[in-house]
Amino acid sequence: MKSQTKHKVVIAITGASGAIYAKVLLQKLQQLHEQIDTVGIVMSDNAKDVWKFELSNTDYEKFPFTIYNKTDFYAPFASGSAKFDCMIVCPCSMGTLARIASGISNDLTTRAADVILKERRKLILITRDSPLSLIHINNMKTVTEAGGIICPASPSFYSQPKDFDALAATIIDRALDLCGFEQATYRWGEKS
Repeated sequence: MKSQTKHKVVIAITGASGAIYAKVLLQKLQQLHEQIDTVGIVMSDNAKDVWKFELSNTDYEKFPFTIYNKTDFYAPFASGSAKFDCMIVCPCSMGTLARIASGISNDLTTRAADVILKERRKLILITRDSPLSLIHINNMKTVTEAGGIICPASPSFYSQPKDFDALAATIIDRALDLCGFEQATYRWGEKS
């Protein structure tokens, strides 16, 4: 599938459990390269540790995207003038959610999220925690009221996913749909 729009995407990977979601997201973006102008990635130190622990590798280094240091405020997506059209935080820790909801731009992830919200562009937070406290729920409400989209890492099963990657893809495909990508994915009520 070809799209007229070339997306400029920010991917932030935080230290929440669920590195498989980030891996599947990067793989899917690599496959959608014809629809992409730029992908910029920022990872927290904890995200790198969780990736190594959960996936037993450092394959995030192998993707053909630029990884920016978490304190690099000269990264293009630290400013609205760079016109990145969407940002996905995947997985999104509750601490990152809280800082975004509070407008605390103390690192590149939270600064980029602040920029995306102020520019009225797509911010998608793939939150990965359970159970939720009232503080988490109120932070989700605040981000939603500011224009962000909370997309919990709650996979669906109606596509009958065959492995963990396919299960994670049920969330990632939804996030990519929200960003405006054209993709072949399971659609309820459609024949595959």
